[in-house]
Amino acid sequence: MKNHPIVKFFILFLFFAVLIKAQYEDTGKRGLYFSKKEYSGAELPTFEKNKSKLPQPILEDNNELVKLYWKAWELAFKHFKKPPESSPFVSNYIDEAFSPSIFQWDTIFMIMFARYGNNVFPSIQSLDNFYSRQYENGYICREIQEASGQDFVYEGRENTINPPLFTWAEIETYKLTGDKSRFASVLPPLEKYAEWLEKYRRKENTKHNLYWQTGLGSGMDNSPRSGSAWVCMSSQMKMFYDGLAFIADELGEKEKADQYNSKAKDIGERINKFMWNEEDGMYYDLDDGGNQVKVKTIASFWPLLTGLCDSYKAEKLLANLKDPKSFWRVIPFPSLPAGHKDYKPQGEYWLGGVWAPTDVMVIKGLDKFSFDDNYSYAHAFREFATYATQQYLEAMYEVYKRTGTIWENYSPEFFMRGLPAQSDFVGWSGCGPVMLLIENIIGIHADASKNEIVWYLNRIDKHGIKNLKFGKITTTLIAQKREAVNKSCTLTVETNMPYILRVINWTKKTQTAKIEKGINKIVIE
Repeated sequence: MKNHPIVKFFILFLFFAVLIKAQYEDTGKRGLYFSKKEYSGAELPTFEKNKSKLPQPILEDNNELVKLYWKAWELAFKHFKKPPESSPFVSNYIDEAFSPSIFQWDTIFMIMFARYGNNVFPSIQSLDNFYSRQYENGYICREIQEASGQDFVYEGRENTINPPLFTWAEIETYKLTGDKSRFASVLPPLEKYAEWLEKYRRKENTKHNLYWQTGLGSGMDNSPRSGSAWVCMSSQMKMFYDGLAFIADELGEKEKADQYNSKAKDIGERINKFMWNEEDGMYYDLDDGGNQVKVKTIASFWPLLTGLCDSYKAEKLLANLKDPKSFWRVIPFPSLPAGHKDYKPQGEYWLGGVWAPTDVMVIKGLDKFSFDDNYSYAHAFREFATYATQQYLEAMYEVYKRTGTIWENYSPEFFMRGLPAQSDFVGWSGCGPVMLLIENIIGIHADASKNEIVWYLNRIDKHGIKNLKFGKITTTLIAQKREAVNKSCTLTVETNMPYILRVINWTKKTQTAKIEKGINKIVIE
């Protein structure tokens, strides 16, 4: 009787039922690992009263992008929200603009641009609501209803894990604000979340021992992908552990930092061993046997951002991004390459649509190779990142000019919104007009943790930014007009406190200047 097929099936059914219940069991004890328990009741700022407190970009020859910048902020302020009266949420938050729920990876990418207005609205606190609704076993649902604080589950719990990018948002915000006071309170819930992900998103008894996802869970809803190890999820797990190591190190917990660094290194080595395809110059998802599932998608570029690529692999990936038959289209970068049989020129979500989170991922991945004086081809990455950003933002502006708003995603082939796409989407679509404008068009990268700014001078018009805040510093940086990019450039820099300015003038080596309090005049050769 023990070997009867029906008995075997029943035992197997019970096993998986118990396993599924354990994964998503809500004991009613939420937010155990996060110290913030009560809502503070802070008032929401308005755009009209706070516009002057935001960074103010200057682009003499591209004023249309400045208009797009301010439109993004205007929409963003409309989506700063208080928790509903009945909600268990503990913080004000930035909202994705179309649903009565908060979404995990939407929120993370909204923070990536909104951190530039941290002095007006501390958007990083939006993550508090996810930490406060964490289950006792460490699980955090990707979508949580604002009014009730209950999970919203669409098409099964297996789809409820979003890209694990909490540590990335926490650290990037810290680098701009210089405030690491959150680290002690966020490390416990993040560690518990890592435990859950290790237990339930890493498929055992496979050759690769890497991490799986679903279309909805990955955020790439209808992307034609399969396999038991996904490039995006595995790369994001490496980033997650790198982030845990960084936070632990900042808190003086060296032993933990070493453990997390070791974990991240192991994941990176397995990604390179199994997922890298030398012939195609791409990373691919895997099946249980470690065989590559050779479907190119924008997710193949996540390893650029993780730091696991060497310069050789990065150049191969760059060649794929530049290929006009795949990822280099009218609006970069499509979520599915043009050569794929399912590619849709109007977008159709992740069958070709151009999305802010993946464009940010690609551009910030290129930035990893753009500012290294020891890398002889760094300028190639810098120039392409700048050019791609310019193409993306100019396309967004053309659509804004005709429609009066910013959209959730865009067509890769036409100056059109994606079909379908939500309007007034700031939302993560604010990343391009704000974050990428400052960092990749103007070329300014501020890091309060190092008390420095790196400025890549890639323009010849008068350009710069006023009222940029990083750490306790408020600074204005303006480059005067010049004849060509290989000519000298005069900078005017004003600051309330000293800091280090490192300037890269086109393909030349970095020049470093100590900026003193007051007005500084610098000639960059």
